[in-house]
Amino acid sequence: MSEVLTIRVDKALKGKIRKYKLSVSKITRQALEEEIKKRERQELVDTIVEMKTLLQKIPDEEIIKAIRESRDQR
Repeated sequence: MSEVLTIRVDKALKGKIRKYKLSVSKITRQALEEEIKKRERQELVDTIVEMKTLLQKIPDEEIIKAIRESRDQR
């Protein structure tokens, strides 16, 4: 289901939109989708950096031990 968003623009911008026959809804939708993708990517990067920091605190011996135990369980 669709929702309605309202924006305010000055008269000069509205005149240019009309002059160039721009589809405000299409352009706005695309810009919002791009911004959302950008922020989601940044969230993922931040999460990866946080996980990397946490994993670096685990000694290598612990990781090796966990891998071996996992293999033995198979």
